Amino acid sequence: MRICSILLLALWWSACSAPQGDPCADSFTPFQDLVSGRTRSTANAAYVDAMALYNQGDHAGAIVGLRDYLDTPGADKRAYLYLAVSQLAVGQPYEAELSIDQLETSTVPGYKDPCEWYTVLCWLCSNQLDRAAAGARRIAQGPHTYRREAQLLVERLERAR
Repeated sequence: MRICSILLLALWWSACSAPQGDPCADSFTPFQDLVSGRTRSTANAAYVDAMALYNQGDHAGAIVGLRDYLDTPGADKRAYLYLAVSQLAVGQPYEAELSIDQLETSTVPGYKDPCEWYTVLCWLCSNQLDRAAAGARRIAQGPHTYRREAQLLVERLERAR
Protein backbone atom coordinates (compact mmCIF):
# COMPACT_ATOMS: atom_id res chain seq x y z
CA MET A 1 0.00 0.00 0.00
CA ARG A 2 2.82 2.34 0.88
CA ILE A 3 4.53 1.71 -2.47
CA CYS A 4 1.27 2.44 -4.31
CA SER A 5 0.93 5.73 -2.43
CA ILE A 6 4.50 6.69 -3.29
CA LEU A 7 3.96 5.80 -6.95
CA LEU A 8 0.71 7.79 -7.09
CA LEU A 9 2.41 10.76 -5.45
CA ALA A 10 5.28 10.55 -7.95
CA LEU A 11 2.88 10.38 -10.89
CA TRP A 12 0.90 13.34 -9.56
CA TRP A 13 4.08 15.37 -9.01
CA SER A 14 5.37 14.63 -12.51
CA ALA A 15 2.01 15.59 -14.04
CA CYS A 16 1.88 18.84 -12.07
CA SER A 17 5.46 19.80 -12.80
CA ALA A 18 5.49 18.68 -16.43
CA PRO A 19 6.13 21.50 -18.86
CA GLN A 20 2.99 22.73 -20.58
CA GLY A 21 4.62 22.76 -23.98
CA ASP A 22 5.00 25.61 -26.40
CA PRO A 23 1.66 27.30 -27.15
CA CYS A 24 2.96 28.44 -30.52
CA ALA A 25 4.08 24.99 -31.63
CA ASP A 26 1.04 23.31 -30.10
CA SER A 27 -1.42 25.65 -31.86
CA PHE A 28 0.30 25.71 -35.24
CA THR A 29 -0.68 23.44 -38.10
CA PRO A 30 0.16 24.25 -41.71
CA PHE A 31 -2.61 25.48 -43.96
CA GLN A 32 -3.87 22.81 -46.36
CA ASP A 33 -2.30 22.71 -49.79
CA LEU A 34 -4.83 23.81 -52.37
CA VAL A 35 -2.20 24.27 -55.08
CA SER A 36 -0.41 21.03 -55.85
CA GLY A 37 -3.33 19.53 -57.75
CA ARG A 38 -3.04 22.21 -60.43
CA THR A 39 -1.78 21.39 -63.87
CA ARG A 40 1.83 22.47 -64.09
CA SER A 41 2.57 25.26 -66.55
CA THR A 42 5.45 27.62 -67.19
CA ALA A 43 3.52 30.32 -65.33
CA ASN A 44 3.00 28.29 -62.13
CA ALA A 45 6.00 25.91 -62.14
CA ALA A 46 7.83 27.84 -59.40
CA TYR A 47 4.66 27.85 -57.27
CA VAL A 48 4.11 24.12 -57.72
CA ASP A 49 7.79 23.41 -56.93
CA ALA A 50 7.67 25.56 -53.79
CA MET A 51 4.51 23.78 -52.68
CA ALA A 52 6.22 20.41 -53.10
CA LEU A 53 8.78 21.60 -50.55
CA TYR A 54 5.98 22.95 -48.34
CA ASN A 55 4.29 19.54 -48.35
CA GLN A 56 7.57 17.81 -47.49
CA GLY A 57 7.92 20.07 -44.45
CA ASP A 58 10.88 21.91 -45.96
CA HIS A 59 9.54 25.32 -45.03
CA ALA A 60 12.89 27.07 -45.41
CA GLY A 61 13.07 25.85 -49.01
CA ALA A 62 9.41 26.73 -49.56
CA ILE A 63 10.08 30.29 -48.39
CA VAL A 64 12.78 30.75 -51.03
CA GLY A 65 10.60 29.28 -53.78
CA LEU A 66 7.48 31.20 -52.76
CA ARG A 67 9.37 34.50 -52.58
CA ASP A 68 10.81 33.89 -56.05
CA TYR A 69 7.37 33.03 -57.38
CA LEU A 70 5.71 36.07 -55.77
CA ASP A 71 8.31 38.31 -57.44
CA THR A 72 7.04 37.25 -60.88
CA PRO A 73 4.41 39.36 -62.68
CA GLY A 74 0.91 37.92 -62.34
CA ALA A 75 1.78 35.71 -59.35
CA ASP A 76 -1.18 34.25 -57.47
CA LYS A 77 -1.41 36.35 -54.30
CA ARG A 78 -2.74 33.36 -52.36
CA ALA A 79 0.88 32.21 -52.24
CA TYR A 80 1.36 34.82 -49.51
CA LEU A 81 -0.59 32.61 -47.10
CA TYR A 82 1.72 29.64 -47.75
CA LEU A 83 4.70 31.96 -47.38
CA ALA A 84 3.35 33.18 -44.03
CA VAL A 85 2.72 29.64 -42.81
CA SER A 86 6.24 28.60 -43.80
CA GLN A 87 7.65 31.67 -42.06
CA LEU A 88 5.75 30.72 -38.90
CA ALA A 89 7.06 27.17 -39.19
CA VAL A 90 10.68 28.39 -39.17
CA GLY A 91 10.17 30.91 -36.36
CA GLN A 92 9.65 34.15 -38.29
CA PRO A 93 6.31 35.43 -36.93
CA TYR A 94 6.92 39.10 -37.76
CA GLU A 95 7.70 38.30 -41.38
CA ALA A 96 4.69 35.97 -41.47
CA GLU A 97 2.40 38.77 -40.33
CA LEU A 98 3.71 41.02 -43.11
CA SER A 99 3.05 38.26 -45.65
CA ILE A 100 -0.51 37.89 -44.39
CA ASP A 101 -0.94 41.65 -44.73
CA GLN A 102 0.03 41.31 -48.41
CA LEU A 103 -2.77 38.80 -48.98
CA GLU A 104 -5.31 40.80 -46.97
CA THR A 105 -4.65 43.95 -48.99
CA SER A 106 -4.94 42.11 -52.31
CA THR A 107 -8.18 41.58 -54.20
CA VAL A 108 -8.22 37.81 -53.57
CA PRO A 109 -11.52 36.85 -51.91
CA GLY A 110 -12.22 33.96 -49.57
CA TYR A 111 -9.17 34.02 -47.28
CA LYS A 112 -10.50 36.11 -44.40
CA ASP A 113 -10.72 33.23 -41.89
CA PRO A 114 -7.24 31.79 -42.50
CA CYS A 115 -5.72 35.28 -42.50
CA GLU A 116 -7.34 36.06 -39.14
CA TRP A 117 -6.28 32.77 -37.57
CA TYR A 118 -2.69 32.83 -38.80
CA THR A 119 -2.41 36.47 -37.69
CA VAL A 120 -3.39 35.35 -34.18
CA LEU A 121 -0.68 32.69 -34.43
CA CYS A 122 1.82 35.36 -35.50
CA TRP A 123 0.99 37.30 -32.34
CA LEU A 124 1.17 34.15 -30.22
CA CYS A 125 4.50 33.07 -31.68
CA SER A 126 5.98 36.56 -31.21
CA ASN A 127 4.94 36.47 -27.54
CA GLN A 128 2.23 39.13 -27.93
CA LEU A 129 0.02 37.03 -25.67
CA ASP A 130 -2.61 39.65 -24.78
CA ARG A 131 -3.07 40.50 -28.44
CA ALA A 132 -3.24 36.80 -29.37
CA ALA A 133 -5.79 36.11 -26.64
CA ALA A 134 -7.98 39.02 -27.77
CA GLY A 135 -7.82 37.88 -31.39
CA ALA A 136 -8.58 34.28 -30.45
CA ARG A 137 -11.56 35.42 -28.35
CA ARG A 138 -12.96 37.37 -31.33
CA ILE A 139 -12.64 34.30 -33.54
CA ALA A 140 -14.12 31.98 -30.89
CA GLN A 141 -17.22 34.14 -30.44
CA GLY A 142 -18.65 33.85 -33.92
CA PRO A 143 -18.96 31.59 -36.90
CA HIS A 144 -15.41 31.03 -38.11
CA THR A 145 -13.47 28.23 -39.78
CA TYR A 146 -10.98 28.25 -36.88
CA ARG A 147 -13.50 28.72 -34.07
CA ARG A 148 -12.62 25.49 -32.24
CA GLU A 149 -8.87 26.11 -32.50
CA ALA A 150 -9.41 29.63 -31.15
CA GLN A 151 -11.49 28.35 -28.24
CA LEU A 152 -8.73 25.90 -27.31
CA LEU A 153 -6.13 28.65 -27.52
CA VAL A 154 -8.17 30.96 -25.30
CA GLU A 155 -8.53 28.19 -22.72
CA ARG A 156 -4.83 27.43 -22.85
CA LEU A 157 -3.81 31.08 -22.45
CA GLU A 158 -6.21 31.55 -19.55
CA ARG A 159 -4.80 28.47 -17.79
CA ALA A 160 -1.27 29.80 -18.26
CA ARG A 161 -2.01 33.05 -16.42
